[in-house]
Amino acid sequence: MSTNPLFYAKILLFGEYGIIEDSMGLSIPFNFYKGTLIKANLDKEENKRSNLSLFKFYDYLKGLSNSDPDFNFLDLDSLKSDIEEGLTFDSSIPQGFGIGSSGALVAAIYDQYAIAKIEPDKNIHKADILTLKKYFGTMESYFHGKSSGLDPLICYLKLPMLIKSGNDIDTIGIPTENKEGKGAIFLIDSGTPGETAPMVNIFMEKMKQEGFRKVISEQFKKYNDECINAFLRSDYKPLLKSLKKLSNVVLKHFKPMIPLNFHEIWKEGIDTNSYYLKLCGSGGGGYILGFAPDYEKALPVLSKYKPEVIYTF
Repeated sequence: MSTNPLFYAKILLFGEYGIIEDSMGLSIPFNFYKGTLIKANLDKEENKRSNLSLFKFYDYLKGLSNSDPDFNFLDLDSLKSDIEEGLTFDSSIPQGFGIGSSGALVAAIYDQYAIAKIEPDKNIHKADILTLKKYFGTMESYFHGKSSGLDPLICYLKLPMLIKSGNDIDTIGIPTENKEGKGAIFLIDSGTPGETAPMVNIFMEKMKQEGFRKVISEQFKKYNDECINAFLRSDYKPLLKSLKKLSNVVLKHFKPMIPLNFHEIWKEGIDTNSYYLKLCGSGGGGYILGFAPDYEKALPVLSKYKPEVIYTF
């Protein structure tokens, strides 16, 4: 059994796409899914695949260290020799579901092979958070083409993070769950994985249109930031009011990111006020995030999608 640390999945409660345009974001660790680095028997197909993936990742990191003098924070020789000895990433985090599968891997590699490691600490300085974010963004770009480094940062620190802007990020306490509460935040499995890079490309193309840019700056960012502020104050009436508006904006303007078979149920939630859906990560598949003021009442419609409650209020 491995003694290596576990790295959890993460959920971006608010801020998908908005954080690209400097709106706020709020992300929490999600310890239902986890991953850890172990040396495993490579006779198993699954282990062999993981080991091969790590080799490819190592090659990418080695290429970076050869071309960029600032990329000198990992002991790549030790990483290579461990991969040769059967290193794998043993993970239950589903890939392409928007909950940080590559983030957890990047965090685990940094944790094990960093040369002058910045320790994950509750009282970590802001400057260290930004340094880690930069390191992680460089590493995770291998998986997404371009990465902000936020996912691995959350997986590494294992603490909720409030993103106020690209350079203003801090750990934060979130309101304690009300186990007796009727309201719930839940995940729905869309049944197919999504790919980040194509979805982000669609968003960047749309940002070239003045009308879409206006929607983002005047509606999306406004409702998103209202949701975060209300949630952090445990003020659920205004939270649900802003969520309804946010869910509506996403349905109207982010259609390609919502799997086709979810357009109708998405609209039904808005029309009946029994739940509101939003993207979890970049969309296109993977998980969808939902909020219900009264979860039991929303269940008859949602039950066929096997919702998974992650927080009650």
